[in-house]
Amino acid sequence: MAAVLDMRNVLAAWQLIRPYTRHTRLIYSHYLSRVSGADVWLKPENQQPTGSFKIRGALNKLGRFTDEEKAQGIVAASAGNHALGVAYAAQTWGGLRADIFVPATAPRAKLDKLRRFDVALHQEGATYDAAHQAAAAFAAQTGGIEVSAYDDVDVVAGQATIGLEILTDLPQTDMILVPVGGGGMVAGIATVAWALNRACQVVGVQPEASPAALFSLRDGVAYDPYDHEPTLADGLAGGFGQVPFALVRGKLDQVVLASEAELRQAIFTLLDQEQMVVEASGAIAIAPLLNGSLDVAGKTVVCVLSGGNLETAVLRDILVEFGGKNWPSLMLK
Repeated sequence: MAAVLDMRNVLAAWQLIRPYTRHTRLIYSHYLSRVSGADVWLKPENQQPTGSFKIRGALNKLGRFTDEEKAQGIVAASAGNHALGVAYAAQTWGGLRADIFVPATAPRAKLDKLRRFDVALHQEGATYDAAHQAAAAFAAQTGGIEVSAYDDVDVVAGQATIGLEILTDLPQTDMILVPVGGGGMVAGIATVAWALNRACQVVGVQPEASPAALFSLRDGVAYDPYDHEPTLADGLAGGFGQVPFALVRGKLDQVVLASEAELRQAIFTLLDQEQMVVEASGAIAIAPLLNGSLDVAGKTVVCVLSGGNLETAVLRDILVEFGGKNWPSLMLK
């Protein structure tokens, strides 16, 4: 059956999850507006309870489980933020056992947060795809229900509430810049923009190291899994899902890429100019404004900062790289 998502699904998701999420208010960026020639607003999903937008989709998915489905238990694979979202949702709705699979390379900041929840944590493999394979095998063995990070219409509907909030708060938005990994968030936001403001462009931003969405939309086939290069944006690494691919075709204006150097520059810019700690997978949204790859002059632009779970060591390295001797020595210890 073809994937279907409309505004009724999105509004139902918003009503279900809004008591447990933050309606993150748009923040005007004077700096990014000046350097880009646009009116730039930031959507700070890094301010959600787990530090990421992923709670939206997880809450919507798990909140629709029957008692029988709850009794089966849930299984999820994640690079970190989806795991946190599922753990948060399981705690919120109650009566759920959650087995969470993450790669051994998952950032410590995300693992430390995950251990605060009552979940069974499994570290498997060196990549998200390896963790996903282990989770699928575990679900098949135990009868647990696997909750995808992106390849599920209920999850996408939850992520779509980001677009609903943006276009409710700022109806005149001309462009939304959205980080893209598996595609759940961009598919949801594009669906909302298509319904509420078809003139609003939705642009996906991916790391050069993992351009699965770019190639999927170019070639007309969803590449999932995808053999990616190492990237600081671990949450965006890997394939572009079948469900997002089906939902987003014809609704996504383009996908642009950002280099690893540009990811680091974006993290530093948000810290230095906006006093915001944003991980690479979220900071990537502002990269096209910094590198000039998009013509946004005169437009109203919203950048979705999808997460803020940044490793302290990475932050320190970026401060050293861009701040150098201008930073107090205490900050570098």
